[in-house]
Amino acid sequence: MHRSSLQIDVNGAESSVTVSTVGSAKKVRKKPRSTSRKSSGKLFSNSRRTNSLLGIQVVSCGAYVPQKVVTNEDLERRYGFDPGWIEQRTGILERRHVAADQATSDLCVNAARKAIRAARIDSQDIDLVVVGTFTPDHISCPSTACLVQSQLDLDAPAVDLQAACSGFIYAMVTAAQYVATGNSKLALVIGGDTNSRIVNPHDQRIAPLFGDGAGAVLLARGEPHQGFICYQMGSDGSGASLLGRPVGGTRSPVTVEDIAAGQHFLQMDGRSVFKWAVRALTDTTDLVLEKSGMSVRDVDLYLFHQANIRIINYAMEQLGIPQEKVWNNLQKYGNTSAASIPLAMDEAFRAGRINRGDTILMSGFGGGLTWGTSLFRW
Repeated sequence: MHRSSLQIDVNGAESSVTVSTVGSAKKVRKKPRSTSRKSSGKLFSNSRRTNSLLGIQVVSCGAYVPQKVVTNEDLERRYGFDPGWIEQRTGILERRHVAADQATSDLCVNAARKAIRAARIDSQDIDLVVVGTFTPDHISCPSTACLVQSQLDLDAPAVDLQAACSGFIYAMVTAAQYVATGNSKLALVIGGDTNSRIVNPHDQRIAPLFGDGAGAVLLARGEPHQGFICYQMGSDGSGASLLGRPVGGTRSPVTVEDIAAGQHFLQMDGRSVFKWAVRALTDTTDLVLEKSGMSVRDVDLYLFHQANIRIINYAMEQLGIPQEKVWNNLQKYGNTSAASIPLAMDEAFRAGRINRGDTILMSGFGGGLTWGTSLFRW
């Protein structure tokens, strides 16, 4: 059991919280909520703009992770990483990595097939495919969604949507617009990423955080009370340099020298991203609850992006969310980016924690910078 304190500096103000990780709990002093969240400056561009989209239902969900389990101890043996540091700083104990012959589309297809089987529908009824991913099979084209459409033999338009770890929320809201307007009767929405292929395996600051996986839902018209009670999607491109891959696009085509320097791998300013993430998560959760006239206790289950247990615990402490209402699985899978929320959703649903009529709060945040937070009535 680890015993140490965590001091989180958000917007220049010291803040202390209780942080629980797997098998441990850390008690530290807590300053008033208003102290740590007084001003955002350039750290978080906070908008008050929200939307609502009702009459949408999740027909079914499904998820898939690769078979290969990579534990913290495996990383220690292979790369010399400190397992205790990984667990203490992130809450992650293991993650999944794809096999040599797998790519993002393969993960997405497996997740989609599970959702289709769970719905007990004819896959030919699917008339739209939206895939949230920032690790596509190919850099430009074909899209991963088109590869999914082909492997599932669907008669449907298919498109990728890139919003990094917010990708599933962006994809779900986008597909819901088509369903709500009658332009889609049954939409397949997938969040999937193969992060192990874009991180430097020797980088202890980044590589242990990420895993591979995919999750899928089928959306259709629902009752008037079902769907997005309130949601906010946002972006702040001024933080683009905090999290991304410096080379490989039209701005900076990759060179041999870039590869030798590791510039094609994911780069992250961990401290700044952490500060931004806790503010984005707490502020947008506050916002959608306020706009809906609801309190934290009115929500049946919280599905937060599984990036770091310290971010999640900080939000729980700041907002007063009971631990039993937050579903966490990052100890098993790490940060699976766009797959994070649908993986948690599928697990929670199969465990009987999501039922018809429940109110679910989902929040994703990541590179771009982007975020998406929604209250969804199941």
